[in-house]
Amino acid sequence: MKKKIAFFTTGWCSEILSQFINGMQKTLEKENVDIFLFLCYATYGDTEANKIGEMNIFKLPDMHDFSGAVIFGSGLEYDDQIDDIVNRCKEADIPVIIQGAKREGTYYVGSDNYTATLDMCDHLQNKHNCQDIIFFAGTQDSLDSELRLKAVKDYLKANNHLDVLRDVFYTKWENAAAARYINNLVNSGQPLPDAFICANDGLAMSTCLELSNHGFNVPDDTIVTGYDYIDDSQVFDPSIASVNQCFTKMGELAGEVWLELLEKKVSEKEHIIPCEFVPGDSCGCYQHRSSDKIRRLKGREAFSKRSMTTYFNRKLNILDSTILSCITYNEFKERSKQLLTEDHDFEGDSFHILLEPNFGLSIYDQNIHLRTEGYSSYMDVLYSTQNGKNYSEEQFPSRQLIPCYDSDDKNHLYIFLPIHESDENYGYIIFRDCIDKVGNHFLHTYQNRMGLVFDKFRHALSLDLINKRLLEVMKKDPLTNVSNRIAFEDKSKVIQSEINADKEVKFAIAMFDVNNLKLINDSKGHDAGDEYLNRACRLICDTFKHSPVYRIGGDEFVSILMGDDYIDYENKLEAMNKQMSTYSCTLPIPDNYISIASGVAIYDPAIDRSVQNVVKRSDELMYINKARMKQ
Repeated sequence: MKKKIAFFTTGWCSEILSQFINGMQKTLEKENVDIFLFLCYATYGDTEANKIGEMNIFKLPDMHDFSGAVIFGSGLEYDDQIDDIVNRCKEADIPVIIQGAKREGTYYVGSDNYTATLDMCDHLQNKHNCQDIIFFAGTQDSLDSELRLKAVKDYLKANNHLDVLRDVFYTKWENAAAARYINNLVNSGQPLPDAFICANDGLAMSTCLELSNHGFNVPDDTIVTGYDYIDDSQVFDPSIASVNQCFTKMGELAGEVWLELLEKKVSEKEHIIPCEFVPGDSCGCYQHRSSDKIRRLKGREAFSKRSMTTYFNRKLNILDSTILSCITYNEFKERSKQLLTEDHDFEGDSFHILLEPNFGLSIYDQNIHLRTEGYSSYMDVLYSTQNGKNYSEEQFPSRQLIPCYDSDDKNHLYIFLPIHESDENYGYIIFRDCIDKVGNHFLHTYQNRMGLVFDKFRHALSLDLINKRLLEVMKKDPLTNVSNRIAFEDKSKVIQSEINADKEVKFAIAMFDVNNLKLINDSKGHDAGDEYLNRACRLICDTFKHSPVYRIGGDEFVSILMGDDYIDYENKLEAMNKQMSTYSCTLPIPDNYISIASGVAIYDPAIDRSVQNVVKRSDELMYINKARMKQ
């Protein structure tokens, strides 16, 4: 039976993550095992709600369905998340391998940062005589960052140079934080240190760029070092002096440890590989390596990436415009599926979008709330294809994770990404075998755009429905339940636009005034007056059944006669008059009394250039009729 490994991390350390996973896959290539990567992009600078929305993807898998778990701590430094994953794995009785963090009852794999950092410090002191150092740390929760800082302090203490460490600044792994620190340092007038030791290469490159913005040169004005020895730092100018942690070998080691645990062999709790400090241009050691070849390769890749980016952005724009043009949830589902069916070159032949079942319902009812923790037992299938085979069911049990999953297929890497807005869970996306798209951040862009466009669609459609309902309320007379003056004016504008466009329009305006309303209000009370208005309104509506009726004043109604009502208005009006009471202005008024004055004017294009002209003539005819009734 095929084994499954659950893998948890964020995608910010994409290059070293890719190396680590490639190493694992190399070790496991002859085994029957799939890796399920649960990936998100939470940052320390996010709102708490957004962090919840991102890291909710970690709650998707049921750990009882896996043969082991791997936590890549270099990308995941949220203690509560690590603890939750570890506890769930313990409850499911499966082993946990952690890189970049340590927990009781788990198996640690890592590299010897400590020794490599001692070598770095020795190089900086003895080769470059650095007597003033600023350390850019990651977070205080980071095992690797704190170990590197400890090594720096231990080296300086052992050599009686602890005062050399001017400052330790925690960046929370945000490159912009390092840039802000340097900006403040320069603006304060303080001198630059002899060296900036940065806890990763990203911070080191950001440091070099900000120093350059202020007119300083690395390494002439100050030295900068990093960690991880990623490709970007090697082709950077200056190439970064860095510690190579050998993440590919570390991933291979993680795979070996998992195999030992699977075979119930006794395994050590900690597994460490050596790593090395590699001098570079940023410390002035130009002779230690040549970055020319890798720079040329990067240049070659840049053309391919640029072409891919152009196609990718066009694809996302089409997705945006397609989804945002939909006016119902069903249209959204149909058009999204059609678009992805016709063009899924980027997504591949194994790609899935699964939505929370309440996503669609919440559009139509603001009282329906979306989940903020975990996933529903059954998800709506927006789009799903596995090995080119479409999943035809409308819903899918989320515990199975992947529609049409084939345990007899060859080994694969499945990547799960959350779709959400703030802490509201919309669903998740699944890609397959595309670790390169993690490395170039295409998946992050795709996930982010998908979440944004889904949110825009949801809120736009909800707002549109709310507006329509408000308009219905605004245009409805609450007493008689017919349309009101606002609705009549809107309809008049539509007809006026047709007149302006010289279209052939046939209509008549019927104006009505309910007689003796004040007399009934004064003699019998307003409840009786309201009942009288409703009786009169029903008579008008029953007479002109095919035309809209509007209440435009206290006792005034108007109807725009069309179709049969327009053609046969005289007979209909005569029939209505026969159902009315004889006009009376003396008390007592009969209980079922109805008296309505009316006037009808037909639109004549020869004399009428506006709807208002017809309204005016019908109003005049109505007052003539009213005067006759009083006589």
